[in-house]
Amino acid sequence: MARDIDIALFGATGFVGRLVAEHLVQTAPEGVVVALAGRSLERLEQVRTGLGPGAEGWPLVVADSGDPATLRALAGRSRVVVSTVGPYQRHGIPVVEACAAAGTDYCDLTGEVLFVREVVDRFHEQARETGARIVVSCGFDSVPSDLGVHLVHRAAQADGAGGLTDTTLWAREGKGGFSGGTVDSLRVQVQRTREDPALRRVVGDPFALSGGHRGAPGQREHWRPFVEEHSGRWAAPFFMAPYNTRVVRRSDALRDGAYGPRFRYRELVATGRGLRGRWRAHAMVAAIGGLMGAMATPGLGGIVDRLLPSPGEGPSREQREAGSFRTETMTTTEDGSRYAATVAAQGDPGYAATSVQLGQSALVLLATRGGEGREGGVLTPAVALGDELVDALRAQGFTLEVARTGPVVPAAAAAPAGPS
Repeated sequence: MARDIDIALFGATGFVGRLVAEHLVQTAPEGVVVALAGRSLERLEQVRTGLGPGAEGWPLVVADSGDPATLRALAGRSRVVVSTVGPYQRHGIPVVEACAAAGTDYCDLTGEVLFVREVVDRFHEQARETGARIVVSCGFDSVPSDLGVHLVHRAAQADGAGGLTDTTLWAREGKGGFSGGTVDSLRVQVQRTREDPALRRVVGDPFALSGGHRGAPGQREHWRPFVEEHSGRWAAPFFMAPYNTRVVRRSDALRDGAYGPRFRYRELVATGRGLRGRWRAHAMVAAIGGLMGAMATPGLGGIVDRLLPSPGEGPSREQREAGSFRTETMTTTEDGSRYAATVAAQGDPGYAATSVQLGQSALVLLATRGGEGREGGVLTPAVALGDELVDALRAQGFTLEVARTGPVVPAAAAAPAGPS
């Protein structure tokens, strides 16, 4: 079948799907054929009408994750498939399967360890053979994390500063809401680990997505508040760290350990000094633990469902526009140099900013398809898209900056633990 579709947006009628469609109608270059795909032709027509004249000629394709034949047909017609249909563990495997078999590039928004682990185990080698680039986590999960480390690594390389050692992402700012789809994805993973205790070991493995590459020994996982040794500030784990850290380590594994033999990575939130900082850190950890515990406890799920958004719901336009995020990734290299990369944007991180990140990831995949050195496989944003995505996001008003923050110091004087 001829590929008559450049980008197929699967899940276009969902909350995030509509946001990605709005972004693509504004930014897709002239001549790029974007198709809207989903289960209901009527709802697809409504979405297309709401996008205005720019989407007038966009094809509509009926496809259902429960009907593999429709997914194979969609993948066979498309150069790039963008999937916003979650929870991915429940709905995403057949989409990846169709794309990997057809040699079709793919990107999504997953933040589910178990989904990506299954995709790696089942489809990485096949995608390498067919040339399909299966790029997971192209939104707030996990572009800021992955590109932050990519930026400091490239800067250290350019300066001949050696490999990265202890590297920390600090979540400096994050203002925005969350959708029912995000809640549903978390719920599915919690339920699966409750039903199958063996899966808890997969979720808890720092290198769960690294394909056997174990990285530097002593990799730390922070589950409790602590005082960060260099700054004296209380710190708590960033609530997305259990997923994002594994994506970053997969980038290192896919690059054959290029970040360095001493590379270790973590993600934290600084809550301040003294009693106030301690209270905030403990409150943050308690809130995360309470949510996870409620989801895992039979009988409490209904309470969580009433309090949190349902699938298909999300923050209002005003809330999305008022949101923002800023992360700072800090590292010390093998020769003692220090670098910091900032990734920031205006707009709700999970939805306004995420729709831009996913839309631009799809456009970069399309622009680089068939290019030299573009190998297939189950990839990460940094490995598959790298500098091209950095440039694309900068053009959309994102901040992606990197600077050396300290002079080279003697190795003996270099800080032995995570940067502050």
